[in-house]
Amino acid sequence: MDKTSTWLVEQLGERGVSISSRQLEQFEAYLEMLVDWNERMNLTGITERDAVYEKHFYDSISLSFFVDMIGIKSIADIGSGAGFPSIPLKICFPHLKVVIVDSLNKRISFLKALAERLELQDVECVHGRAEDIARLPLYRDQFDLATARAVARLNVLNEFCLPFVRPGGKFAAMKGAKSQEEMKEAGFSLKELKGKLIDEHGMVLPHEGSERHIVVIQKTGTTPQKYPRKAGTPLKQPLI
Repeated sequence: MDKTSTWLVEQLGERGVSISSRQLEQFEAYLEMLVDWNERMNLTGITERDAVYEKHFYDSISLSFFVDMIGIKSIADIGSGAGFPSIPLKICFPHLKVVIVDSLNKRISFLKALAERLELQDVECVHGRAEDIARLPLYRDQFDLATARAVARLNVLNEFCLPFVRPGGKFAAMKGAKSQEEMKEAGFSLKELKGKLIDEHGMVLPHEGSERHIVVIQKTGTTPQKYPRKAGTPLKQPLI
């Protein structure tokens, strides 16, 4: 192992997450594909190896520090972009059944090719707006966990993500620094979408030092029929 791989193994090990040589190979192949495809389409502004390992891979896996992935069977990743956080989580926790929803078909093409290259099973990549996909019975109120990483403000994310979560399941929003204002304005959307705030966690990336904030919400009932609203409406007219 080189120093970057060693760093990842050691940092995750301190958090109780162990990864094998095969999983390290998958991360390296992920990096190679990310950099290669990024030359032809905009997947990420971060392509330097150490930065990808920390700001994308480690950051994605950090969700498992606060949500027990062993007890999670299915995860919906909303607005995943280049596969974060669900693909790094899937590499570390192969039992997960992952559905990725993204509105840009070029990103879906990348994610399908990535899952094939990494030989990942039970990864479904769905092209569409979250508001439309959450209306389909196959995905509505179905998942143990939904997540989104740095996609929108929490009152918007609640409408994007909570409709995917089964009653009793969880939605984990991966954010930057904690915002009391954002938490306060999300109160009405939580009530409307049958969500209850159960945990808030803060951490700092070990090397780079930037803040991260993970908000964990429990789904208390089935999604009301009127939600999510028409595609585009949650961003234009957030629930407040």
